[in-house]
Amino acid sequence: MEILLASASPRREQLLREMGLHFRVIAPASVEELTGGLTPPVLAMENAKRKAAAVAGRHPAALVIGADTIVVLAGKIYGKPSDLPDARRMLKELAGHRHEVITGVCVIHRPFELELVFHDTTGVWMHHLTAAQITEYLETIHPLDKAGAYGIQDHGDRIIDRIEGSYSNVMGLPVERLRASLEKLGLIQGS
Repeated sequence: MEILLASASPRREQLLREMGLHFRVIAPASVEELTGGLTPPVLAMENAKRKAAAVAGRHPAALVIGADTIVVLAGKIYGKPSDLPDARRMLKELAGHRHEVITGVCVIHRPFELELVFHDTTGVWMHHLTAAQITEYLETIHPLDKAGAYGIQDHGDRIIDRIEGSYSNVMGLPVERLRASLEKLGLIQGS
């Protein structure tokens, strides 16, 4: 069975490879992502579903995995920053607070008439950060492709105090839950 990752995220690709899956990456083309109007978990799941469906429509025999990650602080949703000033604003708002990282996942396999959609949530406590620390962090990473303008795997120890939940979920794909779901459905072998 061909497995496709409907994502341009190098972090998701890395995480799937670490799961031992053999797959191809096909970035979904021209998918309109929602930015509001739904609860954060539903928003993340709907965007994941849109990405997976876009690729599944072009590859109907494949198993397609799509995902979408958002950061939520006190009900406010943080996606990817539009530019460096936006990234700076996001980190300034997140600094010193607990926020949630929510990743929606959608697995579509049309031959089996399967559509599995779920989300995972991880609590993240960020250090209090000075303007200088934020500047230094933003000069160290590429924040524009990361929800909330940070990557836990990219010098995350500089800005993150602790997490509660899945580390891989904060990276962009809750591999523990994805693996368990795929194994339960008989789509991959248990490890």
